[in-house]
Amino acid sequence: MQTHQLKRNHPNRKRMIVARGGHRGKTSGRGGKGQTARAGNKRRPEWRDIIKRLPKLRGRGVNSHKSIQTKPVIVNLNAIEEIFANGDKVTPAILMENGVIATVSGKVQAVKILGGGELTKGIKVSGCKVSEAAKSKIEKAGGSIEIIKSKVAS
Repeated sequence: MQTHQLKRNHPNRKRMIVARGGHRGKTSGRGGKGQTARAGNKRRPEWRDIIKRLPKLRGRGVNSHKSIQTKPVIVNLNAIEEIFANGDKVTPAILMENGVIATVSGKVQAVKILGGGELTKGIKVSGCKVSEAAKSKIEKAGGSIEIIKSKVAS
């Protein structure tokens, strides 16, 4: 063994120059002065207060002004004029087969016929709600309306 290979059993400990932070010196890991240095310092995070202030979405959700009742699909007379011939029967199922209305979850929707456009053919309407203007135009063209009572809102 040579002199440059000798090592001490207990090397010098480095002296702590400033006592910020841990190692149980000066502030003992509690930082500076003030509220954070005191015992019982349990301040809530700011984001938690923000979450507490947010309004709760209760009740029927975001679309609270949307009606609970299902609205009927609107079909104008000009769409019926293009597809149906004189004396044909018009029902929601037949309108679905011809592609005028679509199904919702595999079910045929309720239909309301409005008086938009002109009608020259005498058709037989059944199973649909009909507006006053459409009713007069259908009867004027020589058609008939079979009214059924339904729970659908108009």
